[in-house]
Amino acid sequence: MKSTKETLLQRRSIRRYEREKLSDEQIEFIHEAIRNTPTSYNGQQFSVIDISYQAIKEQLYELTSQKQIKTCARFMLFCADFHKITLGAKEKGVDMPEFTHTADGLIVGTVDAALAMMSALVAAESMGLGTCCIGYARTAAPEEIARLLHLPDRTYAVCGLAIGVPREMPDLKPKQPSALLIHSDRYTSDEKLTGDIMAYDREITEYNTTRSGSKTTNDWIDHIAGYYREAMHYHMLEALRGQDFIPEK
Repeated sequence: MKSTKETLLQRRSIRRYEREKLSDEQIEFIHEAIRNTPTSYNGQQFSVIDISYQAIKEQLYELTSQKQIKTCARFMLFCADFHKITLGAKEKGVDMPEFTHTADGLIVGTVDAALAMMSALVAAESMGLGTCCIGYARTAAPEEIARLLHLPDRTYAVCGLAIGVPREMPDLKPKQPSALLIHSDRYTSDEKLTGDIMAYDREITEYNTTRSGSKTTNDWIDHIAGYYREAMHYHMLEALRGQDFIPEK
């Protein structure tokens, strides 16, 4: 097992995996870590679809174009889930409010699912496995993925996690310095932040042009803004409404 420090500070996204299955003990540890995730009100407003069947992984790859989904040993889809509590409330005759129709309901489910994914990631990484978080599992084809995995109303995919034995060890990607991420007592002024932002932008460009493997000239600011421009064309709101979240006004 890796130390906590190594697990957290040496993590990198792995996109190439060996053709090697995970042991029952490894899967059990990851599942137990997921189960012990802290959640809002202990409501446990999440569920996980743990996928080992290759045909389903291949279908998910076709929908997302994320190759690591079909080559990893296990692909886990982390979902916000208010379906379980709805079933329980119906069985007990408890009035179930339309919490999924509120912004807070959407946030609570998303946060719980994201926390569960991080629990799984840390557990897997601590055992020397590789992982890759896949946001396209949420945005690429939300309706088709919901149908493929039989997601009921009041659930939706938040993010996916590929897990497997790593076949690569890419360079550690630079992250923003603490001064940009951690503010002391109050949010830092724009004047103070701007210099650090531009320095980080240059650092990312340097990393991308000199890293091992494939190289690019991508910076950070325009590259991420480009992702936002692309995301403006996603239809997540309609997909969420199809799963009984955020109704029409």
